[in-house]
Amino acid sequence: MTPTIHVVDDDDSFLRSMERRLRGHGYTVATYPSVARFFERPDSDAPGCVLADLQMPKQSGFDLQETLAESKNPLPVVFVTGKGDIPTSVRAMRAGAEDFLTKRAATADLVAAIDRAIARDARERAERMRAAEARKKLALLSDRELQMLFGIAKGMQNRDMAEAYGISERTVKYHRTMLTRRLNIFASVDLTRLVQEAGISLEELAAMAGEAMPEHDG
Repeated sequence: MTPTIHVVDDDDSFLRSMERRLRGHGYTVATYPSVARFFERPDSDAPGCVLADLQMPKQSGFDLQETLAESKNPLPVVFVTGKGDIPTSVRAMRAGAEDFLTKRAATADLVAAIDRAIARDARERAERMRAAEARKKLALLSDRELQMLFGIAKGMQNRDMAEAYGISERTVKYHRTMLTRRLNIFASVDLTRLVQEAGISLEELAAMAGEAMPEHDG
């Protein structure tokens, strides 16, 4: 899907000029006169980025940035404002803005910021997809298989897991084999990477298995 550049500003003349400017550089553009209208857009899952003013009635650019960051599709934000200062730009960048430009910024600077934002969106979108796929795989595991995965991710040996869960090492080996076959992942480092890609902590993994996390220092 072609990325869309969403321009949010309460100045109609700026919206029109920015739309012409960006379309002239080959971008797909959508414009919105307010933050509320932006969040009413129908293609809320589509790729792209947001160019937003800071000072707008009712909801500001910072309100947009905060709400967007908590959404299922946290598009990168480039602030393009008529009034900016160092403390404001620092706040915006610390909150994750891709760039902070004035409305008089050179077209080359604007295009560079947009291209970085689009590339960032593609990377983060791919990471979210990998995380969703990893969580889907983990959801298929039994409690015992999750226990094995937890032990592997924590660096435990078979004997440690056998002692922690009150089973024999032979049983541990059996469930580890079942785990690797179900996931089609056989190296311990790759199993650990799957947990990391899912964005799940060791504590959360132990909770998923329905067991208290066993104590082991590795």
